[in-house]
Amino acid sequence: MRPEWSEAKRLVVKIGSSLLVDAATGTLKAAWLQSLCDDIAALRRGDKEIIVVSSGAIALGRNALKLPKGALKLEDSQAAAAVGQIGLAHAYEEVFRSRGLVAAQVLLTLGDTEERKRYLNARTTIARLLALGAVPVVNENDTVATSEIRYGDNDRLAARVASMMSADCLVLLSDVDGFYTAPPGSNADARRLDEVAEITPEIEAMAGDVGSELSRGGMVTKIEAAKIAVAAGTHLVIASGKVLNPLAALCEKGGTWFLARSDPVAARKRWIAGTLEPKGALVVDAGAAAALASGKSLLPAGVTRIAGRFDRGDAVVIRNGDGHELGRGLAAYGHEDTKAIIGRKSGEIAEILGYRGDPELIHRDDMVLKRKV
Repeated sequence: MRPEWSEAKRLVVKIGSSLLVDAATGTLKAAWLQSLCDDIAALRRGDKEIIVVSSGAIALGRNALKLPKGALKLEDSQAAAAVGQIGLAHAYEEVFRSRGLVAAQVLLTLGDTEERKRYLNARTTIARLLALGAVPVVNENDTVATSEIRYGDNDRLAARVASMMSADCLVLLSDVDGFYTAPPGSNADARRLDEVAEITPEIEAMAGDVGSELSRGGMVTKIEAAKIAVAAGTHLVIASGKVLNPLAALCEKGGTWFLARSDPVAARKRWIAGTLEPKGALVVDAGAAAALASGKSLLPAGVTRIAGRFDRGDAVVIRNGDGHELGRGLAAYGHEDTKAIIGRKSGEIAEILGYRGDPELIHRDDMVLKRKV
């Protein structure tokens, strides 16, 4: 068993429509879903956190609405998703409940992972579900997504979710058992790669369209997903989903592993330090500066004043009383709420703001220090 799998604490598992829905009947493959959830239940007993990214709503809904095969108009896809999401959510709820697990449906659009405030809201919700022991089941919200803003495939959606949640490993269950040097259905010399340490132009050139009728993606989109995942410090594996108990089979039969060069926390902190444009600044006292240097989060009590106008989730600079930059981080509150609670104890936040928010202004996982304080 590879350490990328055995040592992972948080896993994202992506399931394509062709694995979950029978192409001939348009109905759910119940036995396959039962076996997958057996695998997930076993992983949960091993104290691993699991997030499922599932396709299938449109495929199920189009059958119920008796829509024709082939490409659908946008409004028909949205209608099919509205019908299919009910059946899909019920199926997951039922199979997880029978195994002592709680399923939670999370519908996302592109803006939920691209816009800072919505990104933080989605991340907080999923993190809380995991902390409470639930299994979040994520899908693109096809009922409201348009052709201009939709992800286009759930491989990339899964990679965005894995990045957002700092997952250790992303599993793409596929029609094929890994990444091949050429499309295996059309090239007898094609061979599976067990490991990809770097996604080079040569690797990208090997990708071909191996999508099936019900899946939007192919190997090209899986490479795009791998780029997103490894940049965020998440290992990605492409493995066969055409067997029962596909996650257990992954341990025995393997797949193709795309390896991240750093862990999710380090990758996230590089992103905060070098990519995001700060929208404001927080000035801290000497006690808070010392606490930050020891690896603690930034609490409201240690902030003496703020500058700029920023929203929840925006990047802000952390400065000491002399104006020197100590680091950067993502604000847990907008500037107005921050102004109201600085210098106060975390236990007073609910009384001041009228709602119970985070105890930290910036959590240590959302912060990177520039230098020794």
